[in-house]
Formats: sequence, structure tokens, C-alpha cells
Amino acid sequence: MKLFKSTLIATALVAAGFAGTANAATATGNFQAKIVITESCTFSTAGASDVDFLSKARSSAGDVDATGTLVVTCTSGTPYTIALNAGSYGGATVTTRRMHNGTGVGVSVPYTLYRNTGRTQNWGNTAGTDTVAGTGNGNAQNVSVYGRVLSADTNVPAGTYADTITATINY
Repeated sequence: MKLFKSTLIATALVAAGFAGTANAATATGNFQAKIVITESCTFSTAGASDVDFLSKARSSAGDVDATGTLVVTCTSGTPYTIALNAGSYGGATVTTRRMHNGTGVGVSVPYTLYRNTGRTQNWGNTAGTDTVAGTGNGNAQNVSVYGRVLSADTNVPAGTYADTITATINY
């Protein structure tokens, strides 16, 4: 029986030794975190304003100036240009746009849109020539549109005249 106890104790010690010397295994692997950021630009109506020439009497002298605002948001670092079309009146050009009152062909008020406060740089739709360039910063950016109606061009029948301009942002 003594031999049996000794064998049993020895077997228990050997089994405990194997359990204590078992190696833990590890493995590693790699993965990536990825995102694709694309450039984007949008116009916003919040904070934007029309070029509103308000009212002018036909007989009063002096040009009529007005300023409007486009609100552009582009991703940070995105270069862009803004072009303005000739408007919705037939025969208008980007140098001589026309507001009309809808009463008939030929009844219109010519006006010009500019890129600068001095109203010397026409705003059209030819990239690198008469568009406005900028770089996005990720926030809404205000871009002013300056307009002028020459005094001589207001000798038209009384009424409300309007035009719709399409602004296009290229980025």
C-alpha cells in the first residue's frame, strides 16, 4: 500500500508539473481603418440674398447699385470657381443681363453683375476669365455679387421686373 501511495503521489506531482509548464499561445493579425474623403461643394440658401435693386422712379437720375450674397460650402482645401449664366431672358448675355416683367418681348431692364465692389469686373461663366475663384475651408463662405442698373436703362413702363440667374460651382 505504501508503494501505491508513493506511486500515486509521484503521478500527481508529474501531472501537476505538466500543467504548470504548458505554454500559452498567441497570434497576431493586422487590419486597416480606412475612409475615402471626396471633395464637395454646395450652395446654401441660409444667409444668401438676392441682388435686389429695390425701387427707382423712372424720372430720377443716377445708377442703381445692389449687392447680393451666395453662400458656398466646400471641403477644406478644395479649389472652386463660381460661374453665373446670362439669366432667363432671351437675348441676354453675361455682360448685359435683362430683367423682364412678363408683359411682352422687348420690355426689359438691362443690368450687369460684377465680381468686385468697384463694379469693374464682369461676372460671367468663362473659367479663368470672368468667374470667381476660391478655396474651401469646410465652413460656409459668403461670396458677394455686385449689381448695377444704369440710370438710362430705367426708362421703361412701370412694373416689377425680375430675372433668374443660375450660379454654378465647379470644383
